[in-house]
Amino acid sequence: MSTPTFATISRIVQEEHACDPALIRRDVPLADLGLDSLALMEFIFSVEDAFHLRLPEDRLDPREAGITLGDLCDAIDARLAEEQATDPARPAPAHA
Repeated sequence: MSTPTFATISRIVQEEHACDPALIRRDVPLADLGLDSLALMEFIFSVEDAFHLRLPEDRLDPREAGITLGDLCDAIDARLAEEQATDPARPAPAHA
C-alpha cells in the first residue's frame, strides 16, 4: 500500500539519488538502497526538508541496521501527528 508519505520518499530517493525503482519498497532496508553513508544522510535531510520536520536520532537513526523505508515513513507520520497534536493551527504538509 502506497501512502502520500511513501510516495514523497520514493520520489526523493529516485530523483535525487538515482536509486533503482525496484528497490523502492516499504520493506527494503535503507542500507540496501546502494547509498554510501554521506548520501544516506543527504537523503534523510532531503526527506526532512520535504516534510518540514526533523527526526530525532533516538526515534530513527538511519545508520542503524535494519531500518526500512517503511520505518522511515512510520517515523515521519508519527512526528507529523505529534506536531499536529501540539499545534493544531499548524497546517499539514503538502506532500510533494
